[in-house]
Amino acid sequence: MEKQLCPCQSGSVYEECCGLLHQGKQVAIKAEQLMRSRYSAFVMHNVSYLQATLHPSQRQPDDLLNLQQTMETTQWLGLTIVDHAETDDEAEVEFIAFYIDKPIGQLHERSRFSRQQGQWFYVDGEFLPPIKLGRNDNCVCGSGKKLKRCHGQS
Repeated sequence: MEKQLCPCQSGSVYEECCGLLHQGKQVAIKAEQLMRSRYSAFVMHNVSYLQATLHPSQRQPDDLLNLQQTMETTQWLGLTIVDHAETDDEAEVEFIAFYIDKPIGQLHERSRFSRQQGQWFYVDGEFLPPIKLGRNDNCVCGSGKKLKRCHGQS
């Protein structure tokens, strides 16, 4: 059986990457690692991991319902980490998560993270404008094909 590459596009096998965090065998050492694992959790429909890694001060009673609705209506294509800055207990990660839409949809966000008792949590994020994608750019899904030949729309 062929091993599945991790959705976070690290190039590693899922079981040896975000899968370790999702299964509770490891905790994220860096905020960027938590960001990648949260993206993978969206792709893998792992609601419990997303809730567990959301900062307790940000949790709402309808989180599970909202997450499930998002997962049912969104097909994620890929993740690009744009920038990150980290101190011992706080971090920001700018990323773009791409999803199927016409044209390709983008969630471009600068996320804030906080570490408490050795564990990183997602706090909140600031939405940023989408970036321009060129038809001759590599596809955001990581296939290695040009966007126009993969997920690009004519």
